[in-house]
Amino acid sequence: MSPRRPHILVLTFPLQGHIAPALRLARRLLAAAPDVLVTFSTAGAAHRLMFPARPTEQGGGGAEDDARLEFLPFSDGTEAGDFRSSSADADAGLFNAKMASFHAAGARGVAGVLDALAARGRPVTRVVYTLLLPWAAGVARDRGVPSALYWIQPAAVFAIYHHYFHGHAAGVVAEHRHDPSFVMELPGLSPQTIGDLPSYLTDSTDPSDAFHSIFTTIRDLIESLGKERPRATVLVNTCQELEVGALAAVGAHDVLPVGPVLPSGDDEAGIFEHDDAKYMEWLDAQPSSSVVYVSFGSVSTMARELLDELLRGLEESGRPYLCVVRKDIKAALGEAEAAEMVGDRLRNGVVVEWCDQARVLSHAAVGCFVTHCGWNSVLESVASGVPMVCVPRVSDQRMNAQLVVREWRAGVRARVDGGGVLRAAEVRRCVDEVMGSSEAAAEVRRMAGEWKRVVAEATGKGGSSERNLAAFVDGARSDF
Repeated sequence: MSPRRPHILVLTFPLQGHIAPALRLARRLLAAAPDVLVTFSTAGAAHRLMFPARPTEQGGGGAEDDARLEFLPFSDGTEAGDFRSSSADADAGLFNAKMASFHAAGARGVAGVLDALAARGRPVTRVVYTLLLPWAAGVARDRGVPSALYWIQPAAVFAIYHHYFHGHAAGVVAEHRHDPSFVMELPGLSPQTIGDLPSYLTDSTDPSDAFHSIFTTIRDLIESLGKERPRATVLVNTCQELEVGALAAVGAHDVLPVGPVLPSGDDEAGIFEHDDAKYMEWLDAQPSSSVVYVSFGSVSTMARELLDELLRGLEESGRPYLCVVRKDIKAALGEAEAAEMVGDRLRNGVVVEWCDQARVLSHAAVGCFVTHCGWNSVLESVASGVPMVCVPRVSDQRMNAQLVVREWRAGVRARVDGGGVLRAAEVRRCVDEVMGSSEAAAEVRRMAGEWKRVVAEATGKGGSSERNLAAFVDGARSDF
């Protein structure tokens, strides 16, 4: 195998919300150029969940596409742990200790992967890494390998972090952090309220916070970009048409929108198992645009009261629904209670532990998505033309909801009570505002359809995102 063949190492944090867009990008890179090799790498524990039947003792996870795509885990010091469980528990000591271990051991593990690939005659010519890996660029730089950050959140969130950690907002946020309605301005962005900023900037700056290590990790990531010469390259999972203003707000880096990076049609590996036969058959039997699809992602917890109100609201809406209640949520509720809540009381809907979300959203029967507004979920919904009911909680989700509701007018924002619970009456109201017969609901559906068309053009042949990805691959060819 020629050592001069472009070889891109795609690194990602070991959570489903990071693995999915990273693996999709890996496949897009392969499709963009037949001469490119790609190695996909995440932490060992997540790798074993992705490929439970494949051996990892020698680091191999198997290869696809005529050996052009290889899966190779890196050691991160948390092989016996699970970031999903520690983050869901919100235990400051446990989660922050795991993050510290991850950063130290992960850097060594990735260095070992780079060295091992070079020794095999398959040297890496470009590293692409997702957020929460602030050390990845330094590891690559030490070996003379160029790198690029793959930002898997909106460009608007990247711009906010950039300006916050470059002295434009930290003081203002600290002074007004308890006033969610306070309006602030950042260079190049429309005015933002404190309540719409990423939660790690408003809730996690204190070292005692459960997610303080996320705050410091993002700070280190933004600072590391300034060390790249002449300028850092940032691939963003968005398209020019979705975020025109935000993409222009970070002039310090070469920012390339290459998304939405969506499933390619291949069987996507992930850390959750699902059996799609029954729920897809159920969807096939439902009328067009009639189903409410509900999922709050791969990490969010769901207490008994929240789940009870959600299911009651869905039942009272009178519409068929497909609701995801993960296995770990059921376990936390207890077997008997979970069986009662998601079993006998259901009349109009189906509850599953996990599903192929992109496939569900693209089904003709789905007419609404009740979502936590994780960026992957938002993009999949936009690409399918499905309007959203937004129930954001943490991280970038509040900003994502703002984009959906205010910028794109393709959904509505649900109100939660003082305890953070989405009540049944609010579920009914929001679903009706999206799926009902009013002019406002019809306009939301029309805008969702319009953005579907825009995204299809951007990602199609000759589209803005397709051109940007091709330019990136051409640049990777010149790295050696």
